[in-house]
Amino acid sequence: MQGRNKFLDDMSQLMTNAMGVAQGARTEAETAFRGMIDRWLADRDFVTREEFEAVRAMALKAREENEVLKARLDALEQK
Repeated sequence: MQGRNKFLDDMSQLMTNAMGVAQGARTEAETAFRGMIDRWLADRDFVTREEFEAVRAMALKAREENEVLKARLDALEQK
């Protein structure tokens, strides 16, 4: 009986080690894939959400300022 328990213990340890290696390989593959995607996106000149929102806010502010200036110009032209 003792020999069989040793065999099962060894197999259990082997499987545990194999799962650890597989998990490490998975993590490494995910990191490599994310890096590849990040490089691909950077090469495509995509903007981040934060950059887009900043430019959008600037455009809205410029539009509002233009409307105010247009109203002032129209008032001056009517005089």
